Amino acid sequence: MSSFTILVVEDEEAIRSMLVMVLEQAGFNAIAAGDAQVAQSVLDDTVPDLIILDWMLPGISGVEWARRLKKESVYQDIPIILLTARGEEEDKIRGLEVGADDYMTKPFSPKELVARIRAVLRRTSKLQGDGSITLGDLVLDSEQHRLSIADKLLDVSPTEFRLMQFFMTHPDKVFNRTQLLDQVWGRSVYIEERTVDVHIRRLRKILGEYGREDLVQTVRGFGYRFSLVDSGSSTETIQDASLLN
Repeated sequence: MSSFTILVVEDEEAIRSMLVMVLEQAGFNAIAAGDAQVAQSVLDDTVPDLIILDWMLPGISGVEWARRLKKESVYQDIPIILLTARGEEEDKIRGLEVGADDYMTKPFSPKELVARIRAVLRRTSKLQGDGSITLGDLVLDSEQHRLSIADKLLDVSPTEFRLMQFFMTHPDKVFNRTQLLDQVWGRSVYIEERTVDVHIRRLRKILGEYGREDLVQTVRGFGYRFSLVDSGSSTETIQDASLLN
């Protein structure tokens, strides 16, 4: 399962379906929306790693929605690639000025789109060129499926590896149990929310063997956060599951 989720916001069904197919073939998780309103509701449950956004949408335009997203702290770091039939330089400048990270003019090559997605993810430090993620002395190698601290290999299960992969590509952000289930286990799998707590405890125990259990922190009443900065809250427990939804 890829840890990278891409939200496709495109009102033309044929193009939207084609984009989802291309992304899934490239190994990404793809979520589709036909307009900004639906896309905003998707963000209530899922924080994507990147948004592919059509400029011309019914209701709120893509460029206007991008401008709004970049003003909200919880969404402003999500990279955006704008798709449009507009090819004029002033339109490209306008798209970049509202916060878009790249710009593609229709029609475009699917291979070029995937290449640009990977380039944007690398620029935003979500994807390393060699398939690895490095944060401090913690290194996750997705190709070799290895997780290490200070060159010492950690013995983690496939689920714990995916959990760390998601955390390390989204540092310093808080996610509730439902969001973690969707991103790590997938929406098609039904698993009790408390399963997240079990894996978090196991992960902390493994990290604790190297004195790094505080990397995975509990934010009371909200969820979990991965951070290199010790918040002093990692030993807190969440008492009420309803607070996280």
